[in-house]
Amino acid sequence: MTAPPRVLTIAGSDSGGGAGIQADLKTMLALGAHGMSVITAVTAQNSVGVQGAWELPAEAVRAQYRSVVDDIGVQAVKTGMLASPTLVTTVAELLTDVAAPVVVDPVSVSKHGDRLLADDALDAVRTRLLPLATVTTPNLDEVAELTGLRVTDEPGMRRAAEHLLSYGPRWVLVKGGHLPGAAVDLLTDGRSEHWLRAERHDNRHAHGTGCTLASAVAVGLAQGLPVPEAVRRAKEYVTAAIATGFALGSGIGPVDHGWRLRELGER
Repeated sequence: MTAPPRVLTIAGSDSGGGAGIQADLKTMLALGAHGMSVITAVTAQNSVGVQGAWELPAEAVRAQYRSVVDDIGVQAVKTGMLASPTLVTTVAELLTDVAAPVVVDPVSVSKHGDRLLADDALDAVRTRLLPLATVTTPNLDEVAELTGLRVTDEPGMRRAAEHLLSYGPRWVLVKGGHLPGAAVDLLTDGRSEHWLRAERHDNRHAHGTGCTLASAVAVGLAQGLPVPEAVRRAKEYVTAAIATGFALGSGIGPVDHGWRLRELGER
């Protein structure tokens, strides 16, 4: 039996299961990939916020990575919560020689507004991690932190993408979900532009959207899709996952990573 595409997530754990490593692995399974993980931090987290976060030692991150890559191998890598300058630098060093495409989700703040990246780690993200990215997937808050630009409209998304490309990623996906109107994202490599638009769903249960989208892009790249097609399919998947997101606990519930599986079960 042929093994499915192998995708590695390097990110933090979300004990509530809506984002982070848990969301990444659910997405990878739902889209037909074999997900593997390097845990960078452990969070105590639920539907109302993050109650605590503890980063792992750099040697633990290195050991997890080497165990997976040296034995099993990877066809795409996705990074998420990296917490500190030390871990950003450690992960960047590990990824320097990887031949697989890399999706960088520059996670800095949770859906609830809790800080997940130290302020002094931003420069390491700009100078060490983004130059290694096949695609980076910042939302508008992350754009502001990385570039200093406050985006309020679509022309601003283009300016932000140009600024981010100067840091070295091959492609930038600026996610415009925080703007009013339709959910619009801009994907560009500086030569071509792809505007991806989707209906905005009136559903507050959208925890884990960024992790889910980046992981879905990584799966598409592991399957051999070109970047624009991988992003388009990922956008379709996460849009439906948002539409079917459900209440969990007393706060913000997660997107529904298993919506396709449930659809198949109902047929």
